[in-house]
Amino acid sequence: MELIGKFSVTIGSTIRDVFPIVAIAVGFQVFIIRESVRRPRQIVIGFVFVILGLAVFLAGLQMALFPLGRLLASELTQFTLLPGGPETVVSSPAWYHYTWVYVFACAIGFSTTIAEPSLLAVAIKAEEVSGGAIRSWGLRVAVAIGVAVGVALGTYRIVAGTPLHYYIIAGYAIVMLQTVYAPKIIVALAYDSGGVTTSTVTVPVVAALGLGLANAVPGRSAIIDGFGLIAFASVFPIMTVLAYAQISQWRKRTRSRVSERG
Repeated sequence: MELIGKFSVTIGSTIRDVFPIVAIAVGFQVFIIRESVRRPRQIVIGFVFVILGLAVFLAGLQMALFPLGRLLASELTQFTLLPGGPETVVSSPAWYHYTWVYVFACAIGFSTTIAEPSLLAVAIKAEEVSGGAIRSWGLRVAVAIGVAVGVALGTYRIVAGTPLHYYIIAGYAIVMLQTVYAPKIIVALAYDSGGVTTSTVTVPVVAALGLGLANAVPGRSAIIDGFGLIAFASVFPIMTVLAYAQISQWRKRTRSRVSERG
């Protein structure tokens, strides 16, 4: 009964969140365009599916993903592998004692990004529009590598306690430099790729990991240090997608030079 009650509350909050979208869409259709809504039955059924899907997804986040992220971060930080000895609990471990935390952050960042529906949609459209010049799978892997590196570096920042803006400023400085030399066909897509990573699958797990890690590491604050991983998951995919395009361009030029010489 408690589960049903919580789910009912989630459905109610989801309806309140979705209602403005429905009101704006119908309002523009009726009062601005001045035409009746086409296929109203299909639209109503679609919105019911949207509400149910979002409600189930939000309930799943609260019941599974958020607790799982916090639990794994806590467990990984309680027991650290020290050089030359068995698992030992330390009161104030150094940043290099958290090796398994960084490995887990890298793995979870890569896996959640590969499973991200919004990234899959963008990658498929990019392959269609480019006529196959941009491969869907290559783009997804490039973005996933960026998120993996970014989340791992973000967990290091939490452990070390260094200011967030140092990393973000340095990251975007590199991105701006890459933008100058990257092929123009990939620049806009690279920037969009940084945005689609912060979506339904990646954000809950990464946010829970950051908050759980900040609570588990001695001397860290959840509100100050726990947030910021999403920023890493946004900027580093831009780097890797631009690098992917630059490497592809360099390989193409190299092959052209070899064929001309041959």
